[in-house]
Amino acid sequence: MPSPKDIFSRSSTTSRGRDLVISCKTTVRPPEPEPFCPRDHLAIGPQNLITSGNGGSRRPTKLLLNVTVQRSLGAVHIVMLQENTVLDLIKAVFEVYVKEKRRPFLTETDPRFLELHYSQFSLESLKPEEKLINLGARNFFLCPKARKPATSSPCADEAKREVNSLFSLTILMDFLL
Repeated sequence: MPSPKDIFSRSSTTSRGRDLVISCKTTVRPPEPEPFCPRDHLAIGPQNLITSGNGGSRRPTKLLLNVTVQRSLGAVHIVMLQENTVLDLIKAVFEVYVKEKRRPFLTETDPRFLELHYSQFSLESLKPEEKLINLGARNFFLCPKARKPATSSPCADEAKREVNSLFSLTILMDFLL
């Protein structure tokens, strides 16, 4: 019986295209490389649609978006069509956030009272009617809209008048001393 050393000494090493002889009786050919054909692969077609090179059907592209909710751990990952708007994204993030029972629970239950920002350090919120494809980013920050303070209440006006009247008395006391 031949030793493994003898088998390897009998086998011939080859470069591409030659036959490889493992033993005296067995012949193995290396696989032939497949020619590259660009029409078989997906290409980006007009109007940002993916078309198949075989003349197949068109389908709209989708975007993977990461939205971090204020005071929440980790981002919510959403796959949406690029024709959707910012408001659609806010609604989808809200639905996923509630469905996954993430914490902290959101105080606002209406997506119209939430706003989307590029980051938590961005003061400018995105317009709800803007298309996702026009945003130029895939990572966003979701937070509740800032509440506007009340314009004026009768109690606040009365408190200001009381403070002003007290200051007038202190001026009189300084004059008496």
